[in-house]
Amino acid sequence: MTSSATPAQQRLAVNLALGSLQLSDTGHDDFNQGQISARLPRTDHFLIKSALCGFSEATPTDMILADVDPQRPVHRMAPPELPLHQAIYRARPDVNAIVHSHAPNTLVFGALDVELAALSHDAAPFVDRCPRFTSTSNTILDIETGRAVAQALGTAPAAFLRNHGGVIVGRTLRHAVVAAQLLERACELQLKALATGVKFFSSTGSDIDAKNDYIYSDIAVKSYWDYGVRAMEQRHPHVRDWVVAP
Repeated sequence: MTSSATPAQQRLAVNLALGSLQLSDTGHDDFNQGQISARLPRTDHFLIKSALCGFSEATPTDMILADVDPQRPVHRMAPPELPLHQAIYRARPDVNAIVHSHAPNTLVFGALDVELAALSHDAAPFVDRCPRFTSTSNTILDIETGRAVAQALGTAPAAFLRNHGGVIVGRTLRHAVVAAQLLERACELQLKALATGVKFFSSTGSDIDAKNDYIYSDIAVKSYWDYGVRAMEQRHPHVRDWVVAP
């Protein structure tokens, strides 16, 4: 982000950097791979973490401006998987933020022939709502493959990219970042349960609905995001120098 950025761009860049650190601290690092992005309100533009910067080292200045239109000029530091974000934003007007990572439990679970169960609260948003994209396990380098991922994602909040990780979307940046953490934990807990070889139980449909209405209501998600920001301020004191305008 340059000094000429608008106040809205500056605020979004700060929050993207805070989201990046939260992802890093909850197991989403894979060198400098993976992306986090967020749409600028009422525009065809979004900010995305630059190509060479990992989640763990991201700062507001590492967020670059991109266009939803794949025909527009591309910033030289745009990540290779920019088409994944462009395709999803184009297909999903309701989506304003995207996380793609190679979080290990999400990656392993996506490679298994098993569906997420409501073993924990964390899985509630994704039960029967986390399809798999299976056409390729390669990096999403072109808009046609990005569109295929968007089609597989459909209206869901997340999708497994088989042998490649996951893509998680949200109505807001906080929703996407929190959901990415929930999906990784849900996969981790179910993998642990599967490893026991013992039958396990999961929540009923009515309990899942109640959890989504209460535990993952908008006000609850905001509180989880705020908790994450406070945790980043404690673990990474330099973020206190980042000013977030109201």
